Amino acid sequence: MFTRILSFTLATAATATLALPAFAREEIRIVGSSTVFPYTQAVAENFVNITGARSPIVESTGTGGGMKIFCGGVGESYPDLTGASRAMKPSEFALCQENGVTDITEALIGFDGLSMAVSRKSSESWDLSLQEIFLALAAQVPVEGVWADNPYTMWNEISPDLPAVEILAYGPPPTSGTRDAFVELAMHEGCKELDFVKQGGFDSEWINENCSRMRQDGPFVEAGENDNLIVQRLNADENAMGIFGYSFLYENLDALKGVSIEGVAPSTESIADKSYPISRPLYIYIKNAHRGVIPGFDDFIAEYMSDEALDPDGYLAERGLVSLSQDAMMDLQDDVLDAVSLTME
Repeated sequence: MFTRILSFTLATAATATLALPAFAREEIRIVGSSTVFPYTQAVAENFVNITGARSPIVESTGTGGGMKIFCGGVGESYPDLTGASRAMKPSEFALCQENGVTDITEALIGFDGLSMAVSRKSSESWDLSLQEIFLALAAQVPVEGVWADNPYTMWNEISPDLPAVEILAYGPPPTSGTRDAFVELAMHEGCKELDFVKQGGFDSEWINENCSRMRQDGPFVEAGENDNLIVQRLNADENAMGIFGYSFLYENLDALKGVSIEGVAPSTESIADKSYPISRPLYIYIKNAHRGVIPGFDDFIAEYMSDEALDPDGYLAERGLVSLSQDAMMDLQDDVLDAVSLTME
């Protein structure tokens, strides 16, 4: 187990032999996923309280946007760490390599559920299947035996058991890891359940090509990376839904309530025991060339990897993170503090 040990020296060749000019920047800079943002912000707050160091600059840019900035290069103009609500793609890894970001540590910090939520003012008790979610939000669906533009505007047109209210869901943009995960875990899986797809014998390539596009005719609205704006919109329309990570729902339970998926409500327990259908891993990526160079960065990494942060009863779990098992957490701590480099086959 790893408790806080600040001002330590990392025993890695990459750090020990670092041959870069001193950076003028004096604060840590972090970008990435809006879902990982509240966890990193919590670590930043504890880091400042313990060390008295300058407050890290933490920006919510989305997973894809964060990767692009993070992989832009090494030096004071580029961030030290990025958060991601999916694993780094091979194309992003290649971009990093091309721009000299050749030594990266990947850290799977825990798990999160992809939540659909409505305002607490809503009188409806929502419980959706993955198939119903797909039929409501996909750009194209089966219509009288033909794959065609989505005609549904009301939930009860999809199933008479659903409320007679207009379909309206606010969700993340294409640059977001939350969007990527939602498409893979909710849209693709819901598409697979359609009789049209089952009887047609369509393969995963067909599903990726035809079941990934969200509709753009009104019922699905890209709300950007600022999840707080979604809360405002849900409070203004009790029939509207929002799509975001469970951590954000957890932090706003006074205003929002989760939509059950396949009969299971989103919760820390249902995500941990895998009964909730749409959950995903969360990551941070560390630029090892910045260790020992950016003031306080090593201590920040130590705080992120501390038991106080990562334990099931740690302060990140209090914000909604579903923790790793003890063995997995210890392996994570060792790999991150030893600056183990990410490789891709």
